[in-house]
Amino acid sequence: MFPLVAKTHPGPESQLPKARWRLIGPGLVVAATGVGAGDLVATAVAGSRFGYTLLWAAVIGCLIKISLAEATGRWHLATGTTIFDGWRSLGRWTVVYFGIYIVIWGFIYGATGMSASGMPLAALFPDGPSLRTWGILSGLLGLVCVWFNRYAVVEKLMMAFVGVMFVVVVGIAIRIVPDTAALGAGLWPTLPDGSVLYTLGLIGGVGGTITLASYGYWVTAKGWNGPAWMPMMRLDNRVAYATTGLFVVSMLVIGAELLHSAEVTLASGDRGLLDVGMVLEDRFGGLTADLFLIGFFAASFSSVIGVWHGVSLLFTDFVRRLLPSSVPEGVEPERSWPFRAYLLWLTFPPMALLWLDEPIGLIITYGVLGAFFMPFLALTLLWLLNTDRISREWRNGPISNVMLFGSGVMFLILCIQQVRDLPW
Repeated sequence: MFPLVAKTHPGPESQLPKARWRLIGPGLVVAATGVGAGDLVATAVAGSRFGYTLLWAAVIGCLIKISLAEATGRWHLATGTTIFDGWRSLGRWTVVYFGIYIVIWGFIYGATGMSASGMPLAALFPDGPSLRTWGILSGLLGLVCVWFNRYAVVEKLMMAFVGVMFVVVVGIAIRIVPDTAALGAGLWPTLPDGSVLYTLGLIGGVGGTITLASYGYWVTAKGWNGPAWMPMMRLDNRVAYATTGLFVVSMLVIGAELLHSAEVTLASGDRGLLDVGMVLEDRFGGLTADLFLIGFFAASFSSVIGVWHGVSLLFTDFVRRLLPSSVPEGVEPERSWPFRAYLLWLTFPPMALLWLDEPIGLIITYGVLGAFFMPFLALTLLWLLNTDRISREWRNGPISNVMLFGSGVMFLILCIQQVRDLPW
């Protein structure tokens, strides 16, 4: 078992309902990590192009993430092993793929995360440091926060960022006064002309990355060990993605009410949120725009903190299985050299990309490997949770199988489209 040293709480059956709510945390951490600026932009663009018509797709996206995170957490609690142990049992090919992917992904995401965090700060302080400087400072701050702290502190930081995002994004959506009739109609599945692949992207993009695989590690770090914690894990996961659903609906409202009616076209990528800020400033004034930029920073920097901690745990487990001596028995993984080496890898080498043009070869490799990860996660979970690797009591039921199979097929379609769209 991955030796995460954590304070173990009594089993959930001994907790009062009120106490259960106070234990919620890992789900919000994984949801806040997965929902970055790019997801908010994609949702706002959906609202700007199609109004509320694709609301149902965003809701399905949240349900899919609930099923994926629940499956990952169920594997950890039911087997007492990690998701990487499960992948290894499927063959050496999984180790080779994951090893290549996590190294390249970390290099590219390090630059992406720092840039996304620096962007709202540069907009908030136009006379201050450059975007590049703010990005570097964000990366260094993320490094310090994770290097000197443990999961409990990371969770508190993430909860604070979720609170900021909730107040800002949901508050602005309420202030806009959404069309509730159109909002309700958007729950009925409808596909406007030319929206099929865009709809699949919206379903697949709401908080879906390698960070979903980190959920089981955060569950263990919380001190939830064994099947007795299964109900608590499921409550935690559902509350987290219900909160994510509110973010998504709020961004769709902002896109539909502000951008769709004004026929505003957002810039691609994270810069699209800066365009949203300018529209908000025109309509509500500078204070609202500044609050939105603060929410933009909370979404971006929470992803940095979550990746710096969660994916470093994944990498540590990967190295430990190959080199058992790398994490001695009884040593916290956050104190081990693989964890800290990956932290440094996420922080310093990617800074070079902030000065250089995008390296096309690396972008293509990253895009291909990344496109395969979500179908890889969904279909390997489907495989693992229907075999004797897990006790019969905790194997997939019909609903889990439908959700994992459906998401796997959808992610394969998106994978093919993403590979086709790469700048070959």
